[in-house]
Amino acid sequence: MADHLKARLEKVRKASDSAKRRATLYTDMAKFDDKSTAQSLRCTRKAPSPGKKMQKIGMALVLAPEPVTTPIGIVLIATGTIFTKKYNGATIHDIGHETTHTISDMNDFKRTIM
Repeated sequence: MADHLKARLEKVRKASDSAKRRATLYTDMAKFDDKSTAQSLRCTRKAPSPGKKMQKIGMALVLAPEPVTTPIGIVLIATGTIFTKKYNGATIHDIGHETTHTISDMNDFKRTIM
């Protein structure tokens, strides 16, 4: 009976230590008050797309009734389209997905050789 209680007590101590470590990690992560650090972390989840913004501004300028804004809007739309095609907006999710795909291809190649 005593061994059972000692084992149970040891499990409770391990769980308590784990909870304490997690709590300290979470509080340390919550101390990110730096604006640039928060912005960098946000970019890993959602990549900004400058091309889409340029296209929206260009469309607004094209639809404006003034004749001077129309050529500027057309240039912004064209530039935004080029940026959208050339800009790599990879997020951390995309990188993980591509890594998984690459490892799968490597395993398939390994199976075909052996």
